[in-house]
Amino acid sequence: MQKIKILLADDHFIITDGIIAMLSQHKEYVIVGEARDGEETLTKVKELAPDILIVDISMPKINGIDVVKKIREKDSTIKILALTQHDKSEYIMQMLKAGADGYLLKNSNKDELITALKAISEGNKYFGKKISDIILNNYVSQSDFKDEKSDKTEILLTKREIEIIKLIVKDKSNQEIADNLNISLRTVETHRRNIMQKLNVKTVVALVRYALNNNITSL
Repeated sequence: MQKIKILLADDHFIITDGIIAMLSQHKEYVIVGEARDGEETLTKVKELAPDILIVDISMPKINGIDVVKKIREKDSTIKILALTQHDKSEYIMQMLKAGADGYLLKNSNKDELITALKAISEGNKYFGKKISDIILNNYVSQSDFKDEKSDKTEILLTKREIEIIKLIVKDKSNQEIADNLNISLRTVETHRRNIMQKLNVKTVVALVRYALNNNITSL
């Protein structure tokens, strides 16, 4: 079995030690290194080529959001999970816009960490339930969407595409969508790719925004 290489970026030893302990029973993951500040994180990402970076927002020298931005300028393949204590919408939105694949709070339990790692390693996005609620509430609470008209331009979506959008909004993974709709994983991936192209969006956050603006939010 091929190991999934993980780099931990956090300036608190108690956090990285805890993650190492939690992952010790999951042999598919291997910790290839640790970084204590943003500059060291960028260096080790280049040197160690990890599959997944687990990164905090609050770090010395370069904060986690800027670290992700710098990584994404050169690498779109590494999976990035933000693991932080910050639950304010501005931090969440900045991290997602920077290019993170997932966002998890530090008070999450071991099972949720494993779920998040599995999801992003399979090419999906992962947000803890509280984070998903914050993302949705952030958009719902905005009284003025500047590009509301452009979001509501008439775009022809198939019944199946609408079903898939609704499940994405519910934070379902590709596999969960496939199981729910009784279709293959490859079919879900194809539909998802077509939806993103048709709506001209590049992120799940943008897709959620489209769904909210067009009342595509519940089954």
